[in-house]
Parts: sequence; C-alpha cells; structure tokens
Amino acid sequence: MPQPFSEFGEELRKRRLDAGLSLTALASAVHYSKAQLSKVERGIKAPSRDLARLCDAALHAGGALISLVALTVGDVPKEPAPHGVDEEEWVMQLSPDGSGGFQPVGRRQVVGAGAASLMTWRTGGQIPVSPTGGVGAGMLDASRSLFTHYRRLGQSAEPGILLPGLIAQAHTLRELSAHVDARTRRELLALGSRYAEYVGWLVQETGNEQAALWWTQRAVDLAAAGGDRALAGYALVRRALITLYQDDAEQTVSLARRAQSDTLPTRIRGLAAQREAQGHALAGDSDACMRALDRARTLLARQEIDHDTPVIGSMHLPDSVGMVTGWCLFDLGEAGRAAEELDRQLALVSPDAVRTQVRYGVRRALAYASHGEIDHACDLVAPLLDGVTAVRSATVTIDLRRLSRVLARHSTHTAVRRLGPRLAVLSRLPFS
Repeated sequence: MPQPFSEFGEELRKRRLDAGLSLTALASAVHYSKAQLSKVERGIKAPSRDLARLCDAALHAGGALISLVALTVGDVPKEPAPHGVDEEEWVMQLSPDGSGGFQPVGRRQVVGAGAASLMTWRTGGQIPVSPTGGVGAGMLDASRSLFTHYRRLGQSAEPGILLPGLIAQAHTLRELSAHVDARTRRELLALGSRYAEYVGWLVQETGNEQAALWWTQRAVDLAAAGGDRALAGYALVRRALITLYQDDAEQTVSLARRAQSDTLPTRIRGLAAQREAQGHALAGDSDACMRALDRARTLLARQEIDHDTPVIGSMHLPDSVGMVTGWCLFDLGEAGRAAEELDRQLALVSPDAVRTQVRYGVRRALAYASHGEIDHACDLVAPLLDGVTAVRSATVTIDLRRLSRVLARHSTHTAVRRLGPRLAVLSRLPFS
C-alpha cells in the first residue's frame, strides 16, 4: 500500500534530483536533518507546512510543493455573519462566569456602564457637553479621545480587560444616536462602528473566530446606518485575516480581491492588497505576492488622512507594507530574507507598542530559527515572553507554537534547553 504522503515525497525527490542536489545538500539548505528529509521523501513522515515552504523556495518550485501539502482548514462562513439581530435582544458577553463561558448582560446595563465609564474617565463625573453641539457632540468628542486611549491600551493589555468597556461604548454611541440631530447621529454611528470593528479584532485575539465575524458584521451595520458603506469592504479584509490564520490561501486571496473595488477608499484597497499578498505567499506564488505588495504600497502612499476619524487598521506600523513584506517572505520559504526585513521594520516600531512588537518579533525569531540561527532566535524571543503573557494573543500563539516546534529539533542547544519549558507553557496559553 502506498504511504499517505507519498505524492509529496515523490515530487520532492524528483525536484531535488532535477536541481542536482543531494539529500545532504537539501537538508543543509532547509535546516532539517537528512534523516527527516529521507522519511518525507519515502512517504513515511508527513511534511510540515513550514518544511514544504522551505523546500519549495530552495528548489524554486513556485508553490508546487506547497500545494501538495494537505492543510486542515476550519469551516469559515462564505458570507458575512447574519443580519437581523434585534437591538432590544442584544446580549453582551462582558465577563467570565467561571465555567468557561460568559455572563450575559442586558443592553440597558451595557449602555449605562458605557456612559458611566466615559463620564468618569473624560470629565471626572460631569456629563460631556460640547460648546457648540450639546450633549451628543460632547459625548462624540469624548468617545473619540477614549477610543484612541483604548487602542493604546490594547498594545499592552489582554483583550479580556478591554472588551467590556469597548462593547459598552459601542452600544452607548448607538443608543445616543437616536436622540441627536442627523449630522451628529451619522458621526456617532460611524465612531460606534470603529469601536465594534476593534472589538472584533480583540475577540479574534482571544481565539473566538465566530464572535470576531459577528462583531465585524455589527461594525458594518453601524457604519451603514450612519451612511458609510465603505466599512463593508474592510470587513472583507478582516475576514481574510481569519482565513489567513487558518492557512486557507485561496479564500484569503478571494476575499482580499473583493475588497479592492475602485469604489472603496484608497486605504481599504491598500490594506486589502496587503492581505492578498499574504494569501499568495501562503500559496507559494512569489510573483503574485510581490505584485500585490507593490500595489499596496502605491495605494497606501495615495491615502488621504482624516485626523478626525479613527484609523482603519493598525496605527502602530510606520511602514505596514515593509512589515507585511517580511511576513510574506517567511511564508514563501525565504527565512533569511524575512529575518532581515523584519529586523529593519521592528526597529521602526515604538517600544510601547507591545502587541505589535510581540506579533512581529515572534515571527522574526521564527524566521531566524528556520534559517538555522538557533541561538540568535532564542536571544530575540526571550525578551518578548513577558509581553506574550501580557497581551494573551491567540494569533501570536500560532507562531509561538511553530517556533517551539522548530526549536525542538535543536534540543541539545543550551539556549533551547533554557527557553524550552517557558516557551512550551506559553504555546498552550489559555485565553480569557
């Protein structure tokens, strides 16, 4: 009976021989042992995703080897989360109930908590009033400032700490919008949509992808109610992030392309092009990836900045295209080039942006480890582990687990033995 992984093994051996490489030479190029590669070629051992990418790059296979690796991809809704949720029946998930679930809190309690926290933080207990626009405009100004504050806190705090207040503010803004003039209503709903979108991102950081999709759709609904149809385009970019972490290259590219309509704002199209590039990298298509990155850089260079509107997407990446380039190079199997690019980009990121430093810092360490620079990878990741504990990110943990697997192949290294126990614990980090 043929081994279940024989197709990949046969193709790998054929391409290695066509390239004139011995098994020893290929093992050296991809930093795997000769014995492991031999088992893969014979179909005895399953090829990992990372090994397939490294071999694909070393043998210039153009994604052919990557496409042969069977990846387990979770079910992702092909359409947005369902509409039609009755506002009066919204039940918020605010605090753990001790049994792995959450305590339901009614909408009125949520709105009350939102208004109270906003007044306390912004005004010392006084109702915020704008000199020109009354209570609604005053709450709008205060909520904008608070949102920036939350985004900064999100760089150093775990999602469970921030989500109750963010959810409360989203519903407070929605409630207030029914009692103000038309212009203020639109602005309140637009800001509420940004709160909801950020909730969706933080919920994804807890590992709850279904809830992340639900909150992203809530953001789209709020924006549309305020006359902003463009956020639906960014929702596609957010959904593509979920499929990216599920290693579904085809769906990631498809969603990202749908978000590049000429009718959408330049920034959303640029962010969508970046996501498309990441999808092509997953598939091993280097040319398509680089074309998408070039398109992203052109679009983002043309974006118009509105200082009165919260930024869509990350506000902590000085050069997002450069950082995504480093990310993509790793997925294309170019670990050495990825490490160098991530070195350059991380030097530009503020030390206060802990979540960003951790997310891309772990991937940089993974790139160095995959390139065979084990001691340097350990030196890089060790200072990040306190940050990993602080931000409790499900997406970061995916790369942390990959790093742990790479380092496990080098268990005799002193640095690996020293780092291994804590890395193993953090790779299984629970989320609140």
